[in-house]
Amino acid sequence: MELFVTIVLIAASLLMILLVLLHKGRGGGLSDMFGGGVSSSLGGSSVAERNLDRLTVGIGIIWFACVVGMGLLKAY
Repeated sequence: MELFVTIVLIAASLLMILLVLLHKGRGGGLSDMFGGGVSSSLGGSSVAERNLDRLTVGIGIIWFACVVGMGLLKAY
C-alpha cells in the first residue's frame, strides 16, 4: 500500500509542476517562455484556462491526500 501511495504521490507531484508551469502568467515569468505571451490577446477566462484551473485543483487535492496518507502510513 505504501508503494502505491508513493507512486501516486510522485506522479501527482510531476503533474502539478507541469500544470502550474502551463498557467498563464500575470506578467512575465516561466509561462511566457513557453508561449504564454502569444495567447494573452485571446482573453483571460477562456474555456481552456478554466479547465486547466479545474485540473490543477483536482491534482492538488490528490497530491494533498497522498501526503496525508503517507503521514498516516508512516505513523502506524
